[in-house]
Amino acid sequence: MITVETVEILRAIASRGEALLRPVMTFLLLLALTGGIASGQRRKRSDPCANPLSQFEMNQCAGKAFRAADATMNQVYRNLVSLLDEAEKPQLKEAQTAWLKYRDTNCDFVADQYKGGSIRPLILASCLADMTKRRATEIKTQIKERTL
Repeated sequence: MITVETVEILRAIASRGEALLRPVMTFLLLLALTGGIASGQRRKRSDPCANPLSQFEMNQCAGKAFRAADATMNQVYRNLVSLLDEAEKPQLKEAQTAWLKYRDTNCDFVADQYKGGSIRPLILASCLADMTKRRATEIKTQIKERTL
């Protein structure tokens, strides 16, 4: 960044002779450019999931999306459990356990077409997130129906 002090120094140099001005200006320009590049390299991206650039980042972001969907579904599930009587709770638990097994098995099947590939974790996590979001919606519907 060129400051007021830098401009004053340049004016003083210019008054002494233009022969010194060109190398000084070149040096300051290079300094400003390389300083800007170096500071740009040091900045961390605030959210790599806003625009993932590598397969690793895509895999990580898909995993993050799945964990968020799973946390939401678990909260909604707990809300439904709180509305049930003691006879209904084991029935819901059995249904949820069967659904979790289905989700995991289904998503493994979907992702296994990419077995050995770097995209497999992305496909798996995306499938898990999608199915989990749909299950959370199903549970929310059950809550609405029980609270009418």
